[in-house]
Amino acid sequence: MKFSKATNYALHTMVHLAMEPTSEAVKVEELANRQMLSPTYLSKILTKLSKAGLIMSTPGVKGGYRLLRAPEDCTFLDVTKAIEGQESLLNCTMSHDGKWNKNCLIERAMSDVEDKMKEELSHKNIAGIVKQAENREKEN
Repeated sequence: MKFSKATNYALHTMVHLAMEPTSEAVKVEELANRQMLSPTYLSKILTKLSKAGLIMSTPGVKGGYRLLRAPEDCTFLDVTKAIEGQESLLNCTMSHDGKWNKNCLIERAMSDVEDKMKEELSHKNIAGIVKQAENREKEN
């Protein structure tokens, strides 16, 4: 399975924002530079995260982006849904006698796998990654 690069960038952006002091907004240019991205491209990702209620945008000279929720409340599943949407990984394409098969066994099997993946992603949060990053910095 593969998620888009946008999901990867969104997760990294969320970690960067979580590591900032809570009172400070981070400019899109700074977030883009940290990941070597175009600010225009990252802005599209930030818009999706904002619409999903994960971050907020503050306009103006001192404006920028900050988390809207605590890092503990931002799961990988939340971020993935914000970027990738809610569409299932697989929708059955087979038809029988000209009718779509509503009980496709392959689709059911893939749905079970997808449910397990969503469960795992819902247990991983941004705070966990921040803690691991801080521990790594202490070790070095």
